[in-house]
Amino acid sequence: MKQNIIVLLCFAICYLSCKDQSKTSNSVIENRGVISKSAMVVSARGEASKIGVEILKQGGNAFDAMMATEMALAVCYPYAGNLGGGGFLVYRMADGTKGALDYREKSPLASSKNMYLDEDGNVIKNLSTIGSMAVGVPGTIAGIFEAQKRFGKLDVASILKPVIELAQNGYKITEKQERRIASYDSLITAVNEKEILYNKKLKAGQTLINTALAKTLQRIADNGRDEFYTGETAKQLIDYLQSKGSIITLEDLAKYEAKWRDPISFQYDDLTITSMSPPSSGGICLNQIMTMVEPFDLEDYGHNSLRTIQVLVEAEKRAYADRSFYLGDPDFVDIPIETLTSDMYLQERMKEFSFQAPTPVDSISHGKIIAYESNETTHYSIVDQFGNAIAVTTTLNGGYGSKLYVEELGFFLNNEMDDFSSKPGEPNYYGLIGAEANSIAPEKRMLSSMTPTIVEKDGEFYMSVGTPGGSTIITSVLQTILNVHEFKMTMQEAVNAHRFHNQWLPDEIRMEPNSFDKSLVKQLQNLGYNINEERSPIIGIVDGILMQEDGTLEGGADKRGDDTAVGF
Repeated sequence: MKQNIIVLLCFAICYLSCKDQSKTSNSVIENRGVISKSAMVVSARGEASKIGVEILKQGGNAFDAMMATEMALAVCYPYAGNLGGGGFLVYRMADGTKGALDYREKSPLASSKNMYLDEDGNVIKNLSTIGSMAVGVPGTIAGIFEAQKRFGKLDVASILKPVIELAQNGYKITEKQERRIASYDSLITAVNEKEILYNKKLKAGQTLINTALAKTLQRIADNGRDEFYTGETAKQLIDYLQSKGSIITLEDLAKYEAKWRDPISFQYDDLTITSMSPPSSGGICLNQIMTMVEPFDLEDYGHNSLRTIQVLVEAEKRAYADRSFYLGDPDFVDIPIETLTSDMYLQERMKEFSFQAPTPVDSISHGKIIAYESNETTHYSIVDQFGNAIAVTTTLNGGYGSKLYVEELGFFLNNEMDDFSSKPGEPNYYGLIGAEANSIAPEKRMLSSMTPTIVEKDGEFYMSVGTPGGSTIITSVLQTILNVHEFKMTMQEAVNAHRFHNQWLPDEIRMEPNSFDKSLVKQLQNLGYNINEERSPIIGIVDGILMQEDGTLEGGADKRGDDTAVGF
C-alpha cells in the first residue's frame, strides 16, 4: 500500500513538473514572434509579407522581395505604402558588405525658398500639406528598380505578377483601415472634390479592388522604371498634377534619380549599428544618442525605469537640437558628420547631465525654425535564404499624403514638401525643428527621420529594424535595439514594449497613454519633466527581425498595427 502511495506521489510530482515545464515553454513561445528557419518578411500587412515570401520561395532574394513587398503595400496599405512617395534602404549582403539607397522625394525645379509664404512673409496655411503644391517629385519606383537592378535575381514581370493579382482580385479591409479611412474621408473628399475609391462607406471585411492601380503596375511591369518617369504613366500623372495647379513637370520626373549613399555605421558595446545617412537624420541621431548613453549602466537601471528614461531623454534632447541646426540634403549643405558623432564632442554634450534635474532646453538650443514631419510612414524588414538582410522605410509623409488621389492611375501622392523648413523663426502646427540647412531649393531632398537599421553582433547579422512615426522614428528604433541588447527581450517583446519620446522641442516627454506606472510619471514630474500622454497615443509601429542563437529568425510584428511576419 505504502509503495503504491509513493508511486502515485511520484506520478503526481512528475505530472505537475511536466505541466509547469509545458506552461513555461508555451509562455516563452507566446512572447516570441514568428520563428522561421531560412527567411522572413515583416511588414504592415499580411498580404504584402506573404507576397514578399512568395518571391523568395521562387528563388528571388531580399531585393526582389523588396520590390514585391513595397508594391504590395502600395496596393493594400495606401495610407503609407506608395508609388507616389519615396524612402530609404539600408542593406547588408551575406558577405558583410553594407550600403544604403536614398530614394527620397525631391523638390520640383520651379520650387523656391519662400514658395509657401504670402506677400507679407507669413506661411500660407495648408499650402505645403494639402493638395498639389505639397507634392514632391516621387522616388519610390526609381528606388525599387535601382535596388533590384543592382542586386536582384528575378525578372520584374515575375516579381510584380502577384502584386498585380492582389490589385485585381482585391484584399480585405481591416478594422483599423475602416477607422482610418473614415477619419480622413471628409478631407480626402474635399481635396479631390468628389468621393474616391477610398471612402467612409468601406467596412471591415469588405474586399477592395483597385483596377486602375493594377493597370498602372502592369504597364510598369511591361515597360520598366521609365514607364513611371517618361512613359504613358508619367504623362498621365503630370496632366493630372498640372490640372490641379502643381509646378511639377515632365522634366522633373525625367531628371529624378535614386542615389547610393554611404550609411552611418558605429559601435555600441559588441554591436555594429548601420543606419541611414542624410538626407535622413536617423543614422546620425541614433549614433549620437547611443554613444551618449553607452557609458551608463542601463541594464542595471532596468527597462523603462526612472534612471533609464532620464538618460535616454537627455541624450535625445541633445541629438534633436543638433538635428535641427546641422542636418539637410548632403548634396546642398556640408554636414560635419565626423564631429557630430565623435566621442569627444558627445561626451562634452552630456557633461551637464544630472540625475537631479532636467537640462533646460534653452541651454542646448540651436535652431530657430520649426518644421513638420508626419507620423504616417511604413517600414518593412526582410532577411532572405541567402543571408542578405534589408531594412526599408517608405512614406507619403502624411496619412494618404497630400490627399490627392490620381484616379486614372490608382494611387495617392505625397505631401513631402512640408518636410522642408518653410520660414525662419515661426512654428507651424506640429513641432520638429529645422534650420537653413533644410530650407527649400530646386531638386533638393527634404530632411527625414526615417531610420532603417541593420545591427550586427560580433561581425554577424543580428537584427533588421525600423518603424514609421515621424519624429518618433529614431527613438522607437533606439528603444527596440536597447530592449533586445540591454534588457534581453525577444524581438516580439522589444517591439511591443511601451515607448516614450523626447525631441528637444516642445519641451516634453511623450509617453504612450496608460502604459507607464503612475508613480514613475509622478517622479519624473517632481524632477521637473513635462509629461504628455495625449499627443502620441501610438509611438512607432516597429517591424524587426532577430537572428537567434540557434540560427533561426524571429520576426517581430508590432501589435499596434495590422503588421504581420511571414517566414519559411
